[in-house]
Amino acid sequence: MTAVTKIVFLGASSASFGISMFRDLFSSHDLAGSTLILVGRNVDRLARAGRLARMLNERSGAGLKIECTTDWRAAFDGAAFVVHSTAIDRNRLWKLDFEVPRKFGIRHTLGENGGPGGLFFTLRTLPVVFDFVREMELRCPQALFLNFSNPESRIVLALGQYSKIRTIGLCHGIFLARNQVASILGLPAERVEVWGAGLNHFQCLMQIRDRETGDDLYPLLREKEKVHDPSVSPLTRNLFRAFGHWLGCGDGHVGEYLAFGWEAGEGGYNFEWDESERAKLDRLIDDVLSGTAEIPAWWLTPSGERAVTIIAAVLHHRKQLIESGVVYNQKAIPNLPASAAVEVPVMADMAGIHPVSPGPLPDPVAKLMAVQVNVQQLAVEAAVHASKELALQALLIDPVVNSATAAVQLLDELWDVNRPYIRKCIG
Repeated sequence: MTAVTKIVFLGASSASFGISMFRDLFSSHDLAGSTLILVGRNVDRLARAGRLARMLNERSGAGLKIECTTDWRAAFDGAAFVVHSTAIDRNRLWKLDFEVPRKFGIRHTLGENGGPGGLFFTLRTLPVVFDFVREMELRCPQALFLNFSNPESRIVLALGQYSKIRTIGLCHGIFLARNQVASILGLPAERVEVWGAGLNHFQCLMQIRDRETGDDLYPLLREKEKVHDPSVSPLTRNLFRAFGHWLGCGDGHVGEYLAFGWEAGEGGYNFEWDESERAKLDRLIDDVLSGTAEIPAWWLTPSGERAVTIIAAVLHHRKQLIESGVVYNQKAIPNLPASAAVEVPVMADMAGIHPVSPGPLPDPVAKLMAVQVNVQQLAVEAAVHASKELALQALLIDPVVNSATAAVQLLDELWDVNRPYIRKCIG
């Protein structure tokens, strides 16, 4: 008998992530007969996403049953998997998260997962996430919540502390890190195998090996890095030389967690490029739906994200190693706090998600990451209690914040901007 399931996709009207999810859903036949519920707030964009999903489903023969709704509560009835990819007024508020701290002298990189920006992403995102999760606790308490939204670590940490819903955060950062070291090594990325553990966007590559021979590639990386173009990933490479391991998935991401992260550049996220790419994708989707353009071949190939792989493994009782997932620690990494959100390899099977412990991190690396764990924990407490006092404390322990006066000033301004979204999540 064929196993079928019900999958709810929150944020399905987002063209950019929607395409990635659709690529994985419709390039597989593992979920044939299952029901996919697309959920979005914008009725027109949701309807367009539904038309596209049905077109790709028919073209690929994936065999899913597709429904669309704006009623996310009803969508949860009987769901086994909930994929979450939503954001509140993403680019407008993110720009303010980046620009307001700079106005008061804070030097930072992206303003998304760390620093003041990471705090305000947390304050406005967690109430929405808890709305979803509290309803899941009533309607589908055994469902698996697969999160793609930032700030990944803080969402997983909050749910690990304040919900019984099974949760995993998914990010392709491990593959970005692999690609970076492969480029320095002069090897194809698929030839390089990495084993990483740490925090989201701040993993430590515990092992780097040649997939064909099994050889340890760290000695070669150390030699090649010395003569590689010095303009490439200078912050990550400085950390590599200091700590002996490759950390993270790019200077912008790693720099969010460090007092000196700005040394790699303070340009922030390229919003103009982002908005231009989204507009191009929107036009392409419209052309495909109208029949004036063919379905691009890459839309029917896997994206590299791992949500559908996990869903299929759980549904079909397979044991599937997933390279990286963000989970509530509980000592998967023994020398980081048990009440941290960490990123480690995981095993997916019929019983759910099982973290694979890499053992302890190198002690100096663990100490470096523990600083950020404390920041994340306090930011989560500020968000779930809607506490401006705790928010200030979270800023004052964050290494990115270099002035108490600036902390108060930026908190006042950004708190007012985000006030419509900040509310208690517990109690």
